[in-house]
Amino acid sequence: MPVADTFVLGADPQGQPVAQALRLTNRHGLVAGATGTGKTVTLQRLAELFSDAGVAVFAADIKGDLCGLGAAGNPQGKIAERIAGMPWLNHTPQAYPVTLWDVAGKTGHPLRTTLSEMGPLLLGNLLELTDSQQAALYAAFQVADREGLLLLDLKDLKALLNHLKDHPELLGEDRALFAGASAQALLRRLATLEQQGAEALFGEPALQLEDILRLERDGRGRIHLLDASRLVHEAPKVYATFLLWLLAELFEQLPERGDADKPVLALFFDEAHLLFADTPRALQERLEQVVRLIRSKGVGVYFVTQSPSDLPDDVLAQLGLRIQHGLRAFTAKEQKSLRAVADGFRPNPEFDSLSVLTELGIGEALVGTLEEKGTPAMVQRVAIAPPQSRIGPLTAAERAQLLSGSPQAGRYDKPVDRESAYEMLMARNARAPEEAPAGKGTAAPAPEQGGLGGMAGELLGSLASQVMKTAVRQAANQIGRQLVRGLMGSLLGGGKRR
Repeated sequence: MPVADTFVLGADPQGQPVAQALRLTNRHGLVAGATGTGKTVTLQRLAELFSDAGVAVFAADIKGDLCGLGAAGNPQGKIAERIAGMPWLNHTPQAYPVTLWDVAGKTGHPLRTTLSEMGPLLLGNLLELTDSQQAALYAAFQVADREGLLLLDLKDLKALLNHLKDHPELLGEDRALFAGASAQALLRRLATLEQQGAEALFGEPALQLEDILRLERDGRGRIHLLDASRLVHEAPKVYATFLLWLLAELFEQLPERGDADKPVLALFFDEAHLLFADTPRALQERLEQVVRLIRSKGVGVYFVTQSPSDLPDDVLAQLGLRIQHGLRAFTAKEQKSLRAVADGFRPNPEFDSLSVLTELGIGEALVGTLEEKGTPAMVQRVAIAPPQSRIGPLTAAERAQLLSGSPQAGRYDKPVDRESAYEMLMARNARAPEEAPAGKGTAAPAPEQGGLGGMAGELLGSLASQVMKTAVRQAANQIGRQLVRGLMGSLLGGGKRR
């Protein structure tokens, strides 16, 4: 019989429960498998288990059907048969406390953060900048910090970039890093981001972590679902960067908890390969480090993807729970990958993992749990227990009812545009003509070059170009080495700016 401090996943071929100790669920996990093998239903089951245990959940709803957690299930057919085969399950159809989020604010509460909280490294990854463009962005953030200019939304950053083009003296020692071409490229990238609808992600009121971590009155954890059905296909970088920011904010703000009896939050990152696709090596290293350390702060991270090979080896090595649904192998490359997946489990003498991987039916999986001492247990073939909530999406009316009764109703729905960099710089520009001294409105002509000759001028120009390139490379390397705001510290220094 399952007990309260275990995390029951399903049944083995003999009908016995397969579980892992709740206190070990902060050791992260993986849910993998080909399309149509049951990953979403497994994710739904895991979210219910965490909620019942008093652990908050944040998950991305990629296909739009995970929101069925907000309605009670109605098991029929094969689902009912599986439940009947697990008499110890105590299956009770019920709805779970769900909050719906949406970056665009159409199918859920608007989800926002600020540019200052995201920081230059994550923002540079979102914009896919070159080293020189990243250096220019870093210099702009430095000026914003010195001048007390809040960077909340995209119009703040655009106003700052345009202001620095006209007033390069504000850059100080970083002036060499802020080339005009890089500034123009940054503005073009920001325009592209706006066309993707990503401007809705930046602004206020920004997401407060305490709203995610707060438990229900009955002790259950609230399940927060991000509607990412459009985001993943139309703006995958925005999706990935937001999840990286959320992980980083949790690491920065949560206190150390050590070996607690259960986590405080479980994060489910669906389409997990997007987190690591085309990310700079410096950022990937920080991400791997955060994943390794954040479990001591009570956060369990669960990656959902088609194949374990979508994740870096350093991340795979940190995963305690592995749920592998069926895979298909038609090519030599796929067969090689299949063997690697099978070899990742602790062998079970009762069956061959490699053969079973291609035989698994819908809702079946190879499961590798952790034993009480934290060591890997032998792999088992498991029929995943069905969720107690609905398998399938909510209706429009049910979504509207969830939103109206949400604890966050009215708190995030209306945007707030307080005074920030855009308004402050517009005010400065308006005062500038009045403050300019009489007779000094026109710059003095530059003196003619003399004495050195054309060849010397070209030589100095070449040397200046080399100095510029060296400075840009050094700044970019420095960015890669330092920890940024919202990741594991602050590149800019100081506390959070609200």
